[in-house]
Amino acid sequence: MSKTLRIATRQSQLAMWQARHVQARLATALPDTEVALLPISTEGDRVTDRPLSAIGGKGLFLKELEAALAAGEADLAVHSMKDVPAELPAGFALPVVLAPASPLDAFVSNTYANPEEMPAGAVVGTSSLRRAAMIKHMRPDLEIVSLRGNVQTRLAKLDAGDYDAILLACAGLERLELAARIRCELTPEQSLPAIGQGVLGIEIRADDTDTAEAIGHLDDEYTHVRIDAERAVNARLEGSCHLPIAAHATHDGRSLYLRACVGRPDGSVMVRDEITGPVGEAAELGHRLAERLLAAGADKILADLS
Repeated sequence: MSKTLRIATRQSQLAMWQARHVQARLATALPDTEVALLPISTEGDRVTDRPLSAIGGKGLFLKELEAALAAGEADLAVHSMKDVPAELPAGFALPVVLAPASPLDAFVSNTYANPEEMPAGAVVGTSSLRRAAMIKHMRPDLEIVSLRGNVQTRLAKLDAGDYDAILLACAGLERLELAARIRCELTPEQSLPAIGQGVLGIEIRADDTDTAEAIGHLDDEYTHVRIDAERAVNARLEGSCHLPIAAHATHDGRSLYLRACVGRPDGSVMVRDEITGPVGEAAELGHRLAERLLAAGADKILADLS
C-alpha cells in the first residue's frame, strides 16, 4: 500500500534546495511512497529588518514547521542543524542527520581576497553574532554591520556596495552553485564553525515510528557522532544558536577531537578549549568541554548576554 511523506520546509531558495535533496533521496529509496513538499513561511524569514538575536534567535525558523508536524500536516521537517536549538520542544525528535557539506565560514568580497587585506574601518556584513565575534577577534579594526535576508539578498547588497565583504556558510553557497563567490574559506583557527554547520537534520514527531523507520537509512553515523558532541556543548552552556558559541568535532571512528569557544560579540574576549576522547563518549566529551569553558570565563560572557 502506498504512503505519502510530507516534508515541511522554509520557502527560501536554500531551504527548498535542502528539502528537495531529501525528497530525491527518499523517492529513490522508497519508490512506492509519494514524497511531497509543504513550503511554509516562517517568522525568521518574514522579519528581516532586525538582527536574529533581537527577535528570538534562529529558533524562529523552526516553530511554524514544528506546528505543521504537531498538527499532522507534515511528517518531517528538514533543517540546517546550525539553526536547531540545543533542546527540542517536547514531542519532537531528530533521528536523522545527513552526511555533511563543508562546515567552514566563507569570506565573500568583490574587492579583497581575505580578511587580512581589508583596510581599517572596512565594513563586513553578517547576521551571526558568532561570525561577528570571530572576525572582530581577528580584526578588531573592522566595522561589523548586521546583514539579514536570504543568500541572494545578501550577495545583492554586497554587489550594491553596501559592504566591503560579507560572511556566509560555505555549504550554502556550494549548494546553490555559488561557490565561485567564495574568496577564501576561513579556517577553524580563524572562525570556528557554528554547531552543526554544513549538516542537514530531519525532525519528526517523537511518536511517529513509521516515519522514523522510513527515513532511518538516511542517517550518517559519522556525522551523528559529530553532532552529538557539538550539541552537547550547547546544551550544557544552555545557549541558543544565535549566541557567539562555536563547536566543531572530527573523529576517525575511534577517537574524537572537539574544539569549542564562547566569545563576546565585539571579539574582545574569546574563551577557547579542546578535548579528545572515545567516540562512544561524544556527548559526555561535549558536556565536559562546556564545563571547562564555563570555568574559564564563558559563564560571565553568557550571563552578560542573557
